[in-house]
Amino acid sequence: MSGQKSATAEQTPQRLWHGLAQLRHVREVNVLLAMLIVGALISLYTPYFLTTNNLMGVFRAFSLTAIMSIGMVMVIITGGIDLSVGSAMGLASLVTALCFDAGFGTSTSIAAGVGVGVTFGLANGLLITAVGLPPFIATLGTLSIGRGMMYMITHGVPVTPDTPEAFSVLGQGYVGPVPVPVVIMLALMVVFALVMRRTRFGRHVYATGGNEHAARLSGVKTDRVKLAVYVLSSTIASLAGIIGFSRYLSAEPASGFGSELDVIAAAAIGGASLAGGVGSVTGAVIGAALVGVIANGVVLLNINTYAQQAITGGVILIAVSLDVLRSKLTGGNG
Repeated sequence: MSGQKSATAEQTPQRLWHGLAQLRHVREVNVLLAMLIVGALISLYTPYFLTTNNLMGVFRAFSLTAIMSIGMVMVIITGGIDLSVGSAMGLASLVTALCFDAGFGTSTSIAAGVGVGVTFGLANGLLITAVGLPPFIATLGTLSIGRGMMYMITHGVPVTPDTPEAFSVLGQGYVGPVPVPVVIMLALMVVFALVMRRTRFGRHVYATGGNEHAARLSGVKTDRVKLAVYVLSSTIASLAGIIGFSRYLSAEPASGFGSELDVIAAAAIGGASLAGGVGSVTGAVIGAALVGVIANGVVLLNINTYAQQAITGGVILIAVSLDVLRSKLTGGNG
């Protein structure tokens, strides 16, 4: 008996070490560790980073990017790209504001904003699956159309309607110390992480991006899967636009401009492969968090804010390069 106990005691550290070694190969863990390291370095130079107010502000700041990255990562996993999320976000914000300005109620105004996202998604999905346009071209076109429509409607002037006080809770409210946009972000992350990992739809999304031809031969309706993820991506982006409008209660003509790059960056930093078949909802949200922490650190450390884009670009290159290197080493060992 004593020999068995001794053997078990010796195996326990080995199992623990093996488990930690396996974690190193999980993309989300790598990105989370990078975020924690960056946060620790920032906290060494400024005492304000780890305060509750600052951390909640950081979470609120990147929450909209994180929300949009949830839809974007599903598109990227299929091997596509959605450049129109910024326009869908901005136009949804504007349509919601115009509905309030016209005297419609909260439910109708929000539904109209979400309808913008559904329309964008259907247009993108049909252009890609029915017409056969490359995702880059299709979504670049709808990006430009949406942006042009915003300027045509507003003539460059913000729309600031009267809104019910209850509506502002969506962007300005708190659940305890946590901002409502962060609660929505976490809820969406959990829901879609489960969808991608536990449902047939999620498996079909990965199969479509991994090998579309093989997936089609095995019975996966790949065109339907692509249409669905583009609709989801734009709809989630429109929700982010509505939350943004609720926070500022003003729809700016340039709302969402350039946000598609931040969203794609979050997904890429979070481990999504632009070749398709690889990525996760959790990783995309953590990627957005890493970018948000860097942006906050730039402000707290009084670094030139123009350097933020350069720093973010460097993080993207490092993250993707390390992921490619890890994949090569894994392939070589396997």
